[in-house]
Amino acid sequence: MIAPIAVAVAVGLLGWAYQALKPPPPKICGSPGGPPVTSNRVKLSDGRHLAYRESGVPKEEAKFKIIVIHGFDSSKDVYLPISQELTEELKIYILFFDRAGYGESDPYPSRSVKSEAFDIQELADQLQIGSKFYVMGMSMGGYPVWGCLKYIPHRLSGAALVVPFVHYWWPCFPASLSREALGRLPLSFQRTFRIAHYTPWLFYWWMTQKWFPRLSMGQATLSNQDFEILKRLSEIPSVGQEKVTQQGVSESLHRDILAGYAKWEFDPLDVSNSFPDNEGSVHIWQGYEDKMIPYQLNRYLSEKLPWIRYHEVPDGGHLMIYNSNLCETIIRALLLG
Repeated sequence: MIAPIAVAVAVGLLGWAYQALKPPPPKICGSPGGPPVTSNRVKLSDGRHLAYRESGVPKEEAKFKIIVIHGFDSSKDVYLPISQELTEELKIYILFFDRAGYGESDPYPSRSVKSEAFDIQELADQLQIGSKFYVMGMSMGGYPVWGCLKYIPHRLSGAALVVPFVHYWWPCFPASLSREALGRLPLSFQRTFRIAHYTPWLFYWWMTQKWFPRLSMGQATLSNQDFEILKRLSEIPSVGQEKVTQQGVSESLHRDILAGYAKWEFDPLDVSNSFPDNEGSVHIWQGYEDKMIPYQLNRYLSEKLPWIRYHEVPDGGHLMIYNSNLCETIIRALLLG
């Protein structure tokens, strides 16, 4: 009797483990039972769709064209406090899009730093915005900018990384610096990023288990300025937030973290200056008070890559892009140098 019981228990445990580790299938927009398609989309060469939103002056009249790359738990509907006066003054066309798996863009199980860069290139080609364009990535949207600098530098007029993602296992960082920076984060963040990097097959279980705390915004991750900005943002009607993870959190949020903290094909110090003749520029905007992205790491990168223009905002937190004055300063610096 013992052997059959042991087999039954083992089979039951294996079944539980399979269900615990395997994310559910995505609810793809436009598919039977999936969310409806309500946005403009382009169809990529591999059959996937990317949803997008255009803003600013018409692209035919634009002097500057910027592709904005949203961060974690966000979408093409991200609010940026860019005034109509500025877009008309500089004749700026702005293209927002849902990254793979977010909003109304189809999921991509093989999503990576490289695939995100080529999604951006193909989106630009499909919409015929020209041979060159600017990219601006915020927070988790920073790693696609690194991908653009590595894989499609010939398509860029300039790039801005705003409170950008950092990989604590990039080889370029001294081990002591990475450990210290990672140690500044809440324990739940440290565990989540370690699991994403070392045991990605456990990630779905980790993000759905109830025993240990996971990623969460709170006092430990927000500066005083961030709290003030959040208070102001709460007074602005939220647009599209309900669509961010509608195809499944595993296809949007989880794959975003997994792609960022996977082993990359390159190190940032392998990236060459895209603008050796100063025909464009690359900027990093880092908040000194940012509790989610330790300033020490982006400061270190800028010291090793002197062609990057590094801006450290003394009282800036992780949400500083939503400060209208600073947001417009970032745009002007990107476009006008």
